[in-house]
Amino acid sequence: MNHITRKFTGLALYICSFATVSFAQNAEAKGLDQRIDEAFQPVATWFEWLVFYPMPLPAPFDLPIILYLLIGGALFFTLTFGFINIRKFPLAINVVRGKYDDIEMADDPDHTEPHLEKTELHTVDGDIPDTIKDEGHHGEVNHFQALATAVSGTVGLGNIAGVAVAIGIGGPGATFWMIVAGLLGMSSKFVECTLGVKYRDIDKDGVVHGGPMYYLSRGLAEVKMGPLGKVLAIVFAIFCVGGSFGGGNAFQANQATTQITSLFGLGGGAVRTIIGIVMAVLVAVVIIGGIKRIAKVTDKLVPFMAVIYILASLIIILAHFTEIPTAIAVIFAGAFTPEAGVGGIAGVIIQGFRRAAFSNEAGAGSAAIAHSAVRTKYPASEGIVALLEPFIDTVVICTMTALVIVLFNMDGFFQYGGIGGNVMIDGQVVNGVDLTARAYNDVLPGFNAVLTLAVVLFAFSTLISWSYYGLQAWKYLFGRSFASDMSFKVLFCIFTVIGAAASLNSVIAFSDAMILAMVFPNMIGLFFLFPKVKAELARYLKAIGKP
Repeated sequence: MNHITRKFTGLALYICSFATVSFAQNAEAKGLDQRIDEAFQPVATWFEWLVFYPMPLPAPFDLPIILYLLIGGALFFTLTFGFINIRKFPLAINVVRGKYDDIEMADDPDHTEPHLEKTELHTVDGDIPDTIKDEGHHGEVNHFQALATAVSGTVGLGNIAGVAVAIGIGGPGATFWMIVAGLLGMSSKFVECTLGVKYRDIDKDGVVHGGPMYYLSRGLAEVKMGPLGKVLAIVFAIFCVGGSFGGGNAFQANQATTQITSLFGLGGGAVRTIIGIVMAVLVAVVIIGGIKRIAKVTDKLVPFMAVIYILASLIIILAHFTEIPTAIAVIFAGAFTPEAGVGGIAGVIIQGFRRAAFSNEAGAGSAAIAHSAVRTKYPASEGIVALLEPFIDTVVICTMTALVIVLFNMDGFFQYGGIGGNVMIDGQVVNGVDLTARAYNDVLPGFNAVLTLAVVLFAFSTLISWSYYGLQAWKYLFGRSFASDMSFKVLFCIFTVIGAAASLNSVIAFSDAMILAMVFPNMIGLFFLFPKVKAELARYLKAIGKP
């Protein structure tokens, strides 16, 4: 099998290398990027319309049905668990610090390791688990490692480019609703990650498999809703595959390409396609060729770049210290009295929640795949740790980015309310990561180069992480054969090229729709399974002696 894999990898890399030279010579004349975008845009637009179909209510309550499910679910869990997102925040810090590790690993007569898998169905093929450290063998990951890896996976282009898109479309007020979404999302994350650990599989080799596919099918079977659970698990897996192609791939490639072309003053068209092909080759080297060294380098650099980004944000915010109260007032006012052209309060709420959900993935269920491999006998312990993730990702880092952009525009460099996040600055159309770069360069000249490196590293790290999520969902649907494995990986690399060449509008529409579509089956399952989470929480709090 390894011999076949090496041959396949060599062939794939040869084709990509040949295509790179060919496109460099001919893509401009053929307009390949335009053809890709034209083919991709109708699909993205149609699926966005389907996922964001509005509730048949009078304005401003005609929000998309998906947002009612996302907001309603998060609010329901916040109330049901007694504001666990705030009340258990100090406990989450102590769990991460390892204060209760000895208690968690002690024998518990009322608990057995969940769902030890005795069949070959869930065997993982050896390359990706070594790349994604928190999906490795059972017992490798403590709470701090799981949180650090998950945060470094979510802190990325959603925080840098996604926030800029939200503000470009929804104005400063979108920041307020992002914060609200992050705070409420902490409760959803607690529920789904607790279930992820409770219903995970541990095969005979100690490899852990978890996520909504498992807790939807097994959890609902326990409450006599097995057929519904199987349907929801399959639907989730389909959307998870789409999410891996969209938000986890195409959006990352698109914004990394945008930042590279902007930094070096390169033209669009063929150049974007070539950059996409190069990125696809690098991704193929890791996920098809199994060469881990590239991924290990990014694994070390990504947390470092995240710290650099946070420090730069703080420097810029403090440089505008006297304007911070005004900026906060602008954000708050914009949340309830949006400027003309932004789309009303409903439009601002939509942008805030869309970007928050895209960034922290609370309610979408993907985080449960990552958190399932934690070393604990108490599923609720990891749920409590996981609630820190939306706080760090959205409430802290996304808010920093938003403040930097709002402070940058205090003198009115651009008008809010642009279509697709596009705004005009000095006669140029600017969007996404390019807008964020301009805001940071305003106080830190030359930071564009550092931001480009951060964007590329964040994008590559997210690509690799989501290739694992998508692959697990793909194999849940199509089995664990070599053909199934390779077909997904090749398709994943193709979407890297599509994302780089397509317009931001198309990529954003497709990415948002796919990520948020995962909310439908996941949140429905959470509504039926939250009593299981209550029981697990009570068991854990009793074990550590907390009320």
